[in-house]
Amino acid sequence: MTSAATVPSHWKSGNIRRFAQMKSGHTPSRTVAAYWENAEIPWFTLADVWQLRDGKQIYLGDTTNKINELGLANSAADLLPAGTVVLSRTASVGFSGIMPRPMATSQDFWNWVCGPDLLPEYLNYQFKSMSAEFKSLNMGSTHQTIYQKDAARLQIVVPPQGEQRGIIDYLDRETARIDTLIEEQQRLVDLLRERRAGVLSEAFEACPSTETTKVGRLLTARPSYGVLVPRYVDEEAGVPLVRAGDLLNLAPQRPMPAIAPEQSDEYSRTKIVGGEVLLGVVGKMGQAALAPRWLAGANVARAVAVLRCKEPLVARLLCAWLGSNSFLYQADLATSGDSIQPTLGMKDLARFDINLPTDPNAADELTRRLAKIDIMIDETRKFIELARERRSALITAAVTGQIDVREMA
Repeated sequence: MTSAATVPSHWKSGNIRRFAQMKSGHTPSRTVAAYWENAEIPWFTLADVWQLRDGKQIYLGDTTNKINELGLANSAADLLPAGTVVLSRTASVGFSGIMPRPMATSQDFWNWVCGPDLLPEYLNYQFKSMSAEFKSLNMGSTHQTIYQKDAARLQIVVPPQGEQRGIIDYLDRETARIDTLIEEQQRLVDLLRERRAGVLSEAFEACPSTETTKVGRLLTARPSYGVLVPRYVDEEAGVPLVRAGDLLNLAPQRPMPAIAPEQSDEYSRTKIVGGEVLLGVVGKMGQAALAPRWLAGANVARAVAVLRCKEPLVARLLCAWLGSNSFLYQADLATSGDSIQPTLGMKDLARFDINLPTDPNAADELTRRLAKIDIMIDETRKFIELARERRSALITAAVTGQIDVREMA
């Protein structure tokens, strides 16, 4: 994880199994009800990994599932002691935490019982500094996992326990400061989103300066879904395909998949010219964008609808309205019967009511106000990302001896 030259000479280094015992988890048979009745043993599974995702929680909390002693005895899982460090190895790879009490885990974790030279809290920080290494272990694999042979080869560095405690205290204190800053900035993002929603509500509320109409009356034709089953080809030989996830970040330099030109011709009704409103209509609603001119000739995926407006000014207003509470409320009503994968019907969309501003300058004013808020949201998000990078770099520097925390105490 770091070169020997950068590790303080009095620190130990080597294979993780020199300092901790490696244990795997297991799942008792689900078909045997007796293994799960009157269960009191905490059993940590992938259903509980959410606790560890943001990296702030050190100790494992309550588990979604529990097993009993009979279930434990009839599985390959062990009741592990308090202080055991868990490392998620499948699906959600590389998240770690510490057992505050005896627990068992599913097979989705490698578990490490620390020896006398290694403090669990220090090992937990070591794991947090190894995210790039964990990612490289499953890169290129269709099944995201850290295999046993790879986990058993992990290398760590171990300072004397007194220095470990100093590093733990330092990182607890400094990461808490960064986490507080991130939370404050996230609250600012939430407030800015509320302000943005307020601006949209104000622009499209029913009042003398707006005219109520149907979405379909603003369009030259009924909105259409895109390509149902794309036939992907090489980007240089194909037609760019816009997916719902692309709508929030349409940029010429951003790569997109491509489909065969013949298939794009089959879906000529959704070919982009430029200036159309593109709307995500499957899953999360409200993702919309105006198609830029450089996208001319591209097509869209099934989860994207193309709305061709009669006037460019109307297209700008409609695109903004698609992020408003008015649209989201009507979309929720129209898709409430589809709980698995909500999909907005094109007939329903055409019948939605919209209060369209009558002032010809409304689009410019709305664009100006939204752009100002969007810039602030974007800058705050960048600040949060930099803070997270700073947090990660600080942990790595401390646990690899690149900074001497004794001088900072």
